[in-house]
Amino acid sequence: MKRIIIITGASSGIGQEFARQIMDFRQAQELWLVARREERLKEVATALTHSWKQMDAERTPSCPAVRIIPQDIAGRGGYQLFSQLLAEEAQWGEFVIDTLINNAGFGTYGPFAQTPVERELALVELNVTSLTGVCGAALPYLDRGSSIINVASLAAYIPLGNFAVYAASKSYVRSFSLALAAELKDRGIHVMALCPGSVATEFATVASNGARKEVLHGKPVDKVVRHALVCQKKGRHVALWAFKWKFNAFMSFLVNHYRFARHSYLHHKRPYQPSGSGD
Repeated sequence: MKRIIIITGASSGIGQEFARQIMDFRQAQELWLVARREERLKEVATALTHSWKQMDAERTPSCPAVRIIPQDIAGRGGYQLFSQLLAEEAQWGEFVIDTLINNAGFGTYGPFAQTPVERELALVELNVTSLTGVCGAALPYLDRGSSIINVASLAAYIPLGNFAVYAASKSYVRSFSLALAAELKDRGIHVMALCPGSVATEFATVASNGARKEVLHGKPVDKVVRHALVCQKKGRHVALWAFKWKFNAFMSFLVNHYRFARHSYLHHKRPYQPSGSGD
């Protein structure tokens, strides 16, 4: 039976890095890359295929076929499109989703009162509604040994001023992932939440709508992803790479959440300029 790996938000950043490294840890006949930006997906697919051809046959005994899916999966409409995509694939024969990586998402910097409500709602549609829907659509095609990685954030551990909706959305992702892991354990399906802090991706550019070009003190994306895949292999339910991230996550259980939100609002300003969206 054909096995498929699906990565959403695969056109850049963490999603793109998962695409580069996933075959070192999992085996599948097809790798589906899902994102809005078709040209970026083509570039990623071309680079992957080229790098695999250059590898030693012992390292990559069978390279998967790469399928790009330029699709906006935000909201209920995105869920319906994704569900339809899987149903259409099933008509061609049985298949199993070996690994589902829910990476699609974005953030918005700035106080809630000063950021466009439509943008914050779009954030919830992608970070929460879409992720939930994609998991639900994928469930019938998962089997014993399958795995889900939902990309949350270190922000999932505590409310943050100037980052209110994003932190709340990632808190949902972490909570949902842990509950889903408990529910699917008896089926032999592993679920993990990846909770990175600052990572060197284009996240800040999108979150600030161009006001900030780089994530401050961003950690290397390749190391974050490799650690996540190692954690997945070990059966862990949360992946936190850097010691500082682990320390901050631990401390979040000891501090007053309102006071920390107030402190972050007053002392951790995040620049934002009007209009834009993310992948």
